Amino acid sequence: MFDDWCNINEYSIGTKKILIRLSERSSGRESIANRLIQQVRSHYDELKQIQVDIDCLGYPGASAILKKRLPQGKKIRSGELGEILGTEFVEFHTGFRIPVRRLRYKDGREVPLRGDDFIGVRIDKSDSLYLLKGKAKSRQNVTRNVVSQARNQLSNDDGRPTPISLLFVADQLMSLDGYDKHLGRKIRDEVALQSVPQKRITHGIFLLSRNDSTNYLKHDLCLADDDHNHLSVNLYVNHHQKFIAWVYEEVGNLGNNWRVKRFC
Repeated sequence: MFDDWCNINEYSIGTKKILIRLSERSSGRESIANRLIQQVRSHYDELKQIQVDIDCLGYPGASAILKKRLPQGKKIRSGELGEILGTEFVEFHTGFRIPVRRLRYKDGREVPLRGDDFIGVRIDKSDSLYLLKGKAKSRQNVTRNVVSQARNQLSNDDGRPTPISLLFVADQLMSLDGYDKHLGRKIRDEVALQSVPQKRITHGIFLLSRNDSTNYLKHDLCLADDDHNHLSVNLYVNHHQKFIAWVYEEVGNLGNNWRVKRFC
């Protein structure tokens, strides 16, 4: 999706730090509109379950169920879309999996979730566990202070993913059929033993903004520690607030065979 939507410019800062600038291509958003909306839907409910709801209730009934999951406030919509796009980009561009779509498990649609915004995991050929601790921010205009806030949040807990976030992922992996119980077991072990060294923990920042914030990210990366690998990404979009409103309008619209209206 991202390679059709955006120009992807990647820069290395030293050996452990990657900066990525995502800028929308002409007509890029239109070309991926249906895929984007489907991906956002999948963070709030299983697409197979949405189809079952359509079969049982028709489009209006299925849409009514889905809309009960979607946030209505501008601020929380902005934050959650940043988290969703950060999750999707990490899985698209890196070797990390983000196996649990945590927004499906919220206590209320206007209640922000605590803990790390996204946890990436992978196991290498020697069965060693690697982790990515991610923070997403969405603003019309990102400032240097917003980037500093994200960096400070990543540095909490000695730079390790928070135990409660890891246990949430592990519990889902071990309790659901078809999920990776071996990976879940390794994550639970990590909570107890903290055996993953810092060099196998990547810190990730994802910014969704109207302005090009890559200079702020570059400055931040130059000052970031050398104990971790770092990935910092800025996706900047035209009409930031209108874009978010359009996404959530279309996510809740299941009529007309799920076809998406053109953004304008």
